Amino acid sequence: MLNNLLNLFNLIRVGARRTAPDASDLFMLGVKNDQYDGDYRPAIITMQDLMTYINLNVSTGGGLFSQTVDGPVVTNTTTETNILGTGVGSLSVPANVFMVGDSFHITIIGHLSSKNNDDLRIRVKSGSVVLVDTGSINMPGLTNQHFELNMDFTIRAIGAAGVASIASGGQFTYIKDASTAFEGVDFSVVNNTTFDTTVLNTLTITAEWSAADPLNSIYTEIVTLNKTY
Repeated sequence: MLNNLLNLFNLIRVGARRTAPDASDLFMLGVKNDQYDGDYRPAIITMQDLMTYINLNVSTGGGLFSQTVDGPVVTNTTTETNILGTGVGSLSVPANVFMVGDSFHITIIGHLSSKNNDDLRIRVKSGSVVLVDTGSINMPGLTNQHFELNMDFTIRAIGAAGVASIASGGQFTYIKDASTAFEGVDFSVVNNTTFDTTVLNTLTITAEWSAADPLNSIYTEIVTLNKTY
């Protein structure tokens, strides 16, 4: 198995008749399984999924995603909207790639305005599964202030929904117009009922306002996702 992987990486290194492999290129690997002849089950994996697995499970501390353009401006609407923009890297983890103990940190910085006493709700999702729900945050009057959202995630168990478990915790902070004191909310949640590592998991973070008003506005400028363990 080790020799096969070395040969694979040598092919990647020399380009395999290209200057670089494509993300959609397919490779056949041997997955350990003593029910098959030779104790390995043949498996086909794309180049993109292979590099995602290596980045997640070999390179601790590696960057996974960095936003390079502003996220969508969520304003004058009550529709729940993803606030993450596009960038380099990926916010997705293929099925069956997570391992127990995998840990991640995300930092989000952006601009926030709000009408006094209107509510803002932030949700953190993996696919359609809600990992964190701040509930309704009653907002003070803010005019183009900065906000910061810091979160950590740890995979506690892998498997299908009801078996897999993920712990998520962090803080959402901002400064209101009337003072220079930080305000916000913190949270720590374990999802061991609906989280599923056997399917594709894509991170999304949404914002939802209680009232459609042009004074209510939020968008992201900086988003970085890193593997910490």
